[in-house]
Amino acid sequence: MIISIGSDHAGYEYKEIIKKHLIDKGYEVLDAGAFGKDSVHYPEFAIKAAEAVRDGKASFGFVVCSSGEGVSMAANKVKGIRCGVGYNDHVSEYARRHNNANMLSFGQDQMAIEDVLRRVDLFLATEFEGGRHDIRVQQIIDYENKK
Repeated sequence: MIISIGSDHAGYEYKEIIKKHLIDKGYEVLDAGAFGKDSVHYPEFAIKAAEAVRDGKASFGFVVCSSGEGVSMAANKVKGIRCGVGYNDHVSEYARRHNNANMLSFGQDQMAIEDVLRRVDLFLATEFEGGRHDIRVQQIIDYENKK
């Protein structure tokens, strides 16, 4: 499975740790940047990571900034992306199980790395439940497809 990952400068450290974690587990990783700690603008990298998921180059994606909020907002502007903020284990699992999320964001300044890595694993191990949740996800998709 191929995973897309991106961050700004404030999430760079965690992005690199997540990338190594995924590679060690056998995943291929597409790194959208940033590629260092020099100040950059988060939308560029979150959107690039999200476009890889949208375009089918990656199955899922993770984005990181200081809070997890900005990169989530930017990723969610890409049509077809459903990116939640993985602020706890339950939310990280249920973003997949109930919302069929294809991306998750994290805040480097808000979360311990061991929690983030556990949430990455939870997210990837969880299947979309479907059923009544299909209707709700389809409502989001239908709205997104309105002209």
